[in-house]
Amino acid sequence: MDGNGRWASARGLPRAAGHRAGAGALRRVVRAAPALGVATLTLYAFSADNWKRPPLEVDALMRLFRRHLLTETRRLAEHGVRLSLIGRRDRLAPAIAALAARAEGETAGGTRLHLRIAIDYSARDEILRAAAAIAARPGGALTRAALDAALGGVPPVDLLIRTGRERRLSDFLLWESAYAELLFTDVMWPDFGAAHLERAIADFHSRTRRFGALAAS
Repeated sequence: MDGNGRWASARGLPRAAGHRAGAGALRRVVRAAPALGVATLTLYAFSADNWKRPPLEVDALMRLFRRHLLTETRRLAEHGVRLSLIGRRDRLAPAIAALAARAEGETAGGTRLHLRIAIDYSARDEILRAAAAIAARPGGALTRAALDAALGGVPPVDLLIRTGRERRLSDFLLWESAYAELLFTDVMWPDFGAAHLERAIADFHSRTRRFGALAAS
């Protein structure tokens, strides 16, 4: 979900206004995803490195996150959306961590879409944590299957979309994206909507995925 700050700056608005506008894009994408065949949607909301941003911006992001946990959880449950958080929780304010856990519990029965929000997330840190957990088990063997399981057993990423003109992965789902199709767009996240998602998925379906093998003749 990249480009919120630049979207706001281009309009002479504070960066916090861009993050608020980005929350609207999140709602649009979540509403559209199930009808487009998306079963699992993972959104990068706040990286482990984002703590380096100015404290006022970090505070604004955390307030926004808290507000949406309070206001959106019931709507997600009513629409069959299961919410999960990935990333660290020990650095979140206790009230936010508690709200997140409650939201996960209240939406646990959702089957239309699994919405995963990455907060205080680093793919490299998650891989290290998973590998250490495996090594600590008696007789634990570090295999691909074991690492998959330790990372949560989520299916591999099919399509990774990066908004906001950037052309990098920024420590996001590195293990899970080994064979992901990558799509980079100049559209800023606050402007991203159902039509953009639909076009991205159509582009994905036009590609030939070989997974290291030769294309079928």
